[in-house]
Amino acid sequence: MAALDRHDLYELCVQTPGERADLLAAIHGASPRVLGEDFAGTAATSRAWVRDASDRRAIAVDHDPVVTRRGETPPGVQIVEGDVCRTTDAARHAADVIYAGNFSIGEWHTRSDLLAYLRHVRGRLRRGGVFVCDVYGGETAFLTGATDRDTPLPDGRIVRYTWEQRSADPATGEVVNAMHFRILRDGTAETQTELTLTDAFVYHWRLWGIAELRDAMAEAGFSQTAVHHAQPDAIDDAGGVYSRPLDGPDELDDSFVVLVVGRTE
Repeated sequence: MAALDRHDLYELCVQTPGERADLLAAIHGASPRVLGEDFAGTAATSRAWVRDASDRRAIAVDHDPVVTRRGETPPGVQIVEGDVCRTTDAARHAADVIYAGNFSIGEWHTRSDLLAYLRHVRGRLRRGGVFVCDVYGGETAFLTGATDRDTPLPDGRIVRYTWEQRSADPATGEVVNAMHFRILRDGTAETQTELTLTDAFVYHWRLWGIAELRDAMAEAGFSQTAVHHAQPDAIDDAGGVYSRPLDGPDELDDSFVVLVVGRTE
């Protein structure tokens, strides 16, 4: 098995791009063709999006040349390298769905910057388009600590992924999070560790609340806002995915990850 770098491990342990692509299409509700993936990283969701249908296209935007130039770009995926607001425009990069995943909406630390981004996104969306971002919240949102999750590799090794919230200030909404990875030969003893990547990724985010995001979306010109579970509500026998807006606080867990959605007319 080829050596795995931090981006491979991120895709393996953190992302489910095929499921997310299906869910984004379900939230749109019609037949979206073009996905804009902002803060795209390795463009995993974009690649999954175009795999699902031959008439689909994706526009993956990221400022980091290490990931934008990583590997071959599949047909149907356009890579845009640079700032999501400065390198995209409605004429060249219009989309039916624009997605800012992996909590990247937290890259905007002030409301003015958040509003500027949402207005830019609104301008890129086609009629009936949706903007979707994920966010975590609830009673543990500002607690520090770490959690581990193991993912098996085909050759029998284990990847132990650690999510750490290193610092969190509920007075400002500022959080610092980190991801660490270890590859273990059998997932048991520390002496079995083959590779350790400490601080593989470190993020300095503003943790926006659901209400803050919906208010900002409305001010930016979105005609409707809603909240969806981060997982499908149902999958039919043919593999069709269904998602409906949440109806009240009772549908939120004490700690949650949700998708906040802004829709255009």
